[in-house]
Amino acid sequence: MRRHRPELLAQSNFSTIGGMATIFTKIIDGELPGAFVHRDDRCVAFLSINPLTTGHTLVVPTEEIDHWVDCPPELRDHLMVVATAVGQAQMQVWNPERIGLIVAGFEVPHLHLHVFPSSGMSDFDFANAAPMQPIELLEPHAAALRRALAVPTA
Repeated sequence: MRRHRPELLAQSNFSTIGGMATIFTKIIDGELPGAFVHRDDRCVAFLSINPLTTGHTLVVPTEEIDHWVDCPPELRDHLMVVATAVGQAQMQVWNPERIGLIVAGFEVPHLHLHVFPSSGMSDFDFANAAPMQPIELLEPHAAALRRALAVPTA
């Protein structure tokens, strides 16, 4: 299983070089702040600080896996279950036309699923992402998602 790829680490503003923890591991471990909406023993979900749309959430395994094709099937399936629950909560909170799902993998060498409310294909363009948002601005959206996640869907 591939872990950190040095050529991606060197290109990224979000990770450190030399096998040190990715920015996502630092968020998971509480070294950096995050607006969390879900946490279990295998993954977390927190709001993106550069959201494509309001409520843009990242579903991230706690294990540092670089490339999604290296993810064990049972963990991949678990990530999708969590992403689906987050997407259903986003539907409840923002009532968008669709919920987008992207596995890009270039910006941080730590597997993550982008789950976000969408009203059209332009929402899928990372060039349209908002500038870095402080956690204080994201927290009300995270709180709304946590409330929606606490309510079972039909």
